[in-house]
Amino acid sequence: MSEGQQQNPASAVSLGQSDTQFRLLVEGVADYAIYMITPHGRVASWNSGAQRIKGYAPAEIIGHHYREFYTEADRATQEPEHNLHRAATEGRVEAEGWRVRKDGSRFWAHVVIDRILDDQGQLVGFAKVTRDVTEQRQAATQLEEAREALFQSQKMEAIGQLTGGMAHDFNNLLMAIQSSLDLLGRHLPDDTRVQNLIGIAQSGVIRGKNLSQRMLAFARKQELKPQVVDVVDLVHGMSELIDGALGARFQLATRFAFQLDRVVVDPHQLELAVLNLVVNARDAYGDEGGRISIEADLVNAPHSDVPGLADGRYVRVAVIDHGPGMDERTLARAMDPFFTTKDIGKGTGLGLSMVQGLAAQSCGRLVLRSQVAVGTRADIWLPTTELCEQATHAPTPPVAVATHSAPMGTLRILAVDDDVLVLSTLKALLEDMGHAVTAASSGARAIEVLQGTDHFDLLLTDYAMPRLTGADVALAARAARPGLPIVLATGYAEEAMDDVPGLIRLGKPFDRQNLADAIERAIAH
Repeated sequence: MSEGQQQNPASAVSLGQSDTQFRLLVEGVADYAIYMITPHGRVASWNSGAQRIKGYAPAEIIGHHYREFYTEADRATQEPEHNLHRAATEGRVEAEGWRVRKDGSRFWAHVVIDRILDDQGQLVGFAKVTRDVTEQRQAATQLEEAREALFQSQKMEAIGQLTGGMAHDFNNLLMAIQSSLDLLGRHLPDDTRVQNLIGIAQSGVIRGKNLSQRMLAFARKQELKPQVVDVVDLVHGMSELIDGALGARFQLATRFAFQLDRVVVDPHQLELAVLNLVVNARDAYGDEGGRISIEADLVNAPHSDVPGLADGRYVRVAVIDHGPGMDERTLARAMDPFFTTKDIGKGTGLGLSMVQGLAAQSCGRLVLRSQVAVGTRADIWLPTTELCEQATHAPTPPVAVATHSAPMGTLRILAVDDDVLVLSTLKALLEDMGHAVTAASSGARAIEVLQGTDHFDLLLTDYAMPRLTGADVALAARAARPGLPIVLATGYAEEAMDDVPGLIRLGKPFDRQNLADAIERAIAH
């Protein structure tokens, strides 16, 4: 070697020190698995990060094929070989996937494979860097689930508002029809055929009212009358009703925990909810028949099935069938309003929505689980008496019973409704009952009249009106005319009504007798 070709001893020492420092640096990195792979895929080096992440000591893995880190499914598709081929031809491969540790456990890995070429461009191996990103993936998954839950919540809230508005408008239409039928029934000739037709129309109004109540239940705007309820007694009390709905082809089994706390819920609405779930289970079997179970047990929250519920004790009422079940897509939509898998005319698509609304209004939750060819389980979670903040231990106020007493005489009534169709039929109905009526088509107009000098014996106002609600009108009436009896007509269950004490509530749609009873109670109040 000539003098010019001789290597500087100081440079050689410096290069050797640099190589040693780099090797120590790589070996000391604990958060990344960094190692070399031969062109044939065998592990050629191993750092401390690789040992920490994958669990192998250097002597246990060097010389072995790196495919040992892959799952059986990936090895079956030859993914390790494909990745090396891509790195060799493209220069670099970056991917994420499941990898396997020495103890058989899996972790989610972010992997980079770089090819290494010598000075002549020949492949001499690969540099592989692996990072355990399991926690990051779980965090990303949880974030995505939270976003999806928020989206679903916002969607259901929007649908609920839309459904509640539809129910309100629908109630107004039913109100106009009901009032007109009441008037026609009194003034048309006493002809059997005509009266039968009116009866059929009134039956249609009743069916429409039930549909409207289901819509309001989904929108969580139905009026509930919560009471302390023993679930076991309630289910046993409706056994004949359930047996009648199921028929002889079905077997009903009940199983209740030995000791169950009582819950606070509207018993009538809970009966409807259980019956809805039983009918759904029956229809799932089709014509074959089968076994349906009603169960109840005591569970505690927090619980993985119902995230977000207040901590405490709940009674879980379950209706279980072993029918065909639902696939994931159908299950995801099962509680959406108006969604049904039943034949046309056999379902409104509001049954589960109603149950969901009842559970939510009662501080609980409806949980639906299903599997194809296994069956479906619907759980209603209801808080015990000591948990729900809305629980009331006071006895339920007695319901006024119509006495069909003689007419109370002519009253001066201020009738308020923003729907002209409803207002006109209501005015006609009140006048037919013998009262003198002043009609106001808005809350503002009603308040203007109340502040005037005209005498009134009663205020009858709708609740849901734009700008000024019936509660606003009632408050103004209390200020302008203390002691004036007030009847508030509504299909909603709004907390704002509680702001005005002493109101008589009249559920919409109402018939002539309901109206007369409400007026009588208000005057006697």
